Amino acid sequence: MTRPFGRTSNSEELAGPGGPFEAPGSAERESLLPSSTQGSYDDTLLSPKEKGVPAESPRFPFKPAHASIAFVTGVVACVLAQLAICGPSCFTPLGSSAMHSSSAQAARPAPVAFAPPWVGSSEAHPFPPTKPTNAFPSWFPTSVGYAGPTPTGAEPALIATAPVYPYQSGQCAKQMIPPDTLVSEPVKFKSKAKENSKDFRLFRSWGNLSPWFSNSKGAFGIDSTPEPPETCRITGLHLLHRHGARYPTEWASYGGPARFAENVHRNTHNWNATGELEFLNEWSYKLGQELLTPFGRKQLFDLGLSYRMKYGFLLKNFTASNAIPVFRTESQDRMLASAMNFAIGFFGWPLDGQYQQSITIEADGFNNTLAPYKTCPNANDRSKSDRGVWYVQRWADIYLKDARDRLAKQIPGFDLTVENVYSMQQTCAYETVALGYSKFCELFTQEEWEGFDYALDLSFWYGSAFGSPTAKIQGIGWVQELVSRLTKTPIKEHRFSTNSTLHNDVTFPLGNSLYVDATHEVVVLNIITALNLTSFAENGPLPYTHIPKDRTFRVSELAPFSTNVQFQLLSCDSTPGEQIRVIINDGVAPLTGVKGCPEHKDGMCPVEVFVKAQQEKIDSTSWEWDCMGDWTVPPGTEWETTTGEPPKRH
Repeated sequence: MTRPFGRTSNSEELAGPGGPFEAPGSAERESLLPSSTQGSYDDTLLSPKEKGVPAESPRFPFKPAHASIAFVTGVVACVLAQLAICGPSCFTPLGSSAMHSSSAQAARPAPVAFAPPWVGSSEAHPFPPTKPTNAFPSWFPTSVGYAGPTPTGAEPALIATAPVYPYQSGQCAKQMIPPDTLVSEPVKFKSKAKENSKDFRLFRSWGNLSPWFSNSKGAFGIDSTPEPPETCRITGLHLLHRHGARYPTEWASYGGPARFAENVHRNTHNWNATGELEFLNEWSYKLGQELLTPFGRKQLFDLGLSYRMKYGFLLKNFTASNAIPVFRTESQDRMLASAMNFAIGFFGWPLDGQYQQSITIEADGFNNTLAPYKTCPNANDRSKSDRGVWYVQRWADIYLKDARDRLAKQIPGFDLTVENVYSMQQTCAYETVALGYSKFCELFTQEEWEGFDYALDLSFWYGSAFGSPTAKIQGIGWVQELVSRLTKTPIKEHRFSTNSTLHNDVTFPLGNSLYVDATHEVVVLNIITALNLTSFAENGPLPYTHIPKDRTFRVSELAPFSTNVQFQLLSCDSTPGEQIRVIINDGVAPLTGVKGCPEHKDGMCPVEVFVKAQQEKIDSTSWEWDCMGDWTVPPGTEWETTTGEPPKRH
């Protein structure tokens, strides 16, 4: 069996608390692991025939006399060698030698087979080749004419015309394979063990690493669906969505698949896995970094297609005004790839002439509401923006204690920590969305997966949402842009993360019926916090000691891979004035936390009231204090917030 091989190096050591999350303030970075030098190891195990090297033909005839001479010469050489090594004692009587050999054998430990040295090393398959020898672009034009008839039809309006709304189950059925069974052994932190529930869905228990799925009717407390309520018609849509499934990011503070793989690779001479972990003896690290996975590309194509089917009728407004839409994303590879895959799903190929893609720069020093942390210093201070790590570490010690004890018995010689076990759960999710299947998923009970899901809730509640002192300030810039679009009024004062250079009639048009912005899950949660959607904060602050019953903040529901938030505009015969609704992954969210918005059975609020409340939030928020102020917060429960704001000025 052959394995990829290459150079080795030492990655940076764990330098403090943290998590596998995209929080920009994290100091630790996941890195791709170098491959081991196992090529030479494998070569020693292979015969020339196995290596593909042909055996040489004899160069001269070989006669019986030659064999006799060679045999005698060999015997003499062996005798001389033994005398040189051990002297006359080599030729002691048989019985004495046998007794000595027997006692030595008894004292010698039994041989142990350790993992091969390449285990845990990186494996990558770069594609496409840099300079393919058969590439002749001019011979393969993308169009040769002769298209045949091309009359178009009416735009779809499925959200208004279909009898049933097309809910999303998770986009996993044909692309990803769940484990056959989950471990049935219960964990002990529950007072009463329970069997695996029939309605348990593993792919919905990975927090921000879950593929997006539709929240059910009433999931957020509003007994309504995304279809327009009776007497109402949809007049516009502002869509905010996240990128699709990706490889692990470079930021990591606690756990991380790459760090786990490095630990496995570094200590192969000490351990051998058995039982459920036996697969580790043949495991290599196959994950890249940052980029969309093939499944992630499909997620965004499917998302674009689904929104064309539901909201295609809004394009008629562009035709009427002789204009085309402007969608926004930013420059990170996965962000741009997500936006382009969404556009291909929404518009179809070719894209030319159908829309324009605005690409803002995600880099230090560039204002960008889709990556606001780049110009907010306090958002990059781990003590302020990465507070969830303190909670995750303590919760992991509780919910993974039994798992660590159980799995440690199956990998003697390896110091298996709780952090390692947490990394195994992360690896399950990442390998599944990247490779389609992961053996790591089989290692844990339903309750341990529920614990993992809650660990990610803790991470993002305290790192990016209502429990973070820098959440609101990072989301307020995009809220300011939403108000500008809703009121068709240019932003007069750019004092947050908005980019004044790009706020012009061309790159930031006003008065359109359709807007699409692509961003990260942390920014989606920042925006939900800045909007003051307080129904999601009802259980906060979240405890690290247990999972609250009926918790209202679940990252898997709010910010999974390819999450999408609809700001739906409606005109209703029964209600005066334009109305707005917020729909998160097909679940209608209450707007009662927005000042002046009424309790409404369909979650609607007059746009005028909604805008006034958001403008008050904007006016009362200080970028200078929240992002640049010299304030501090202690770790853990000594200081907590449920509004996403830092301590007030003294």
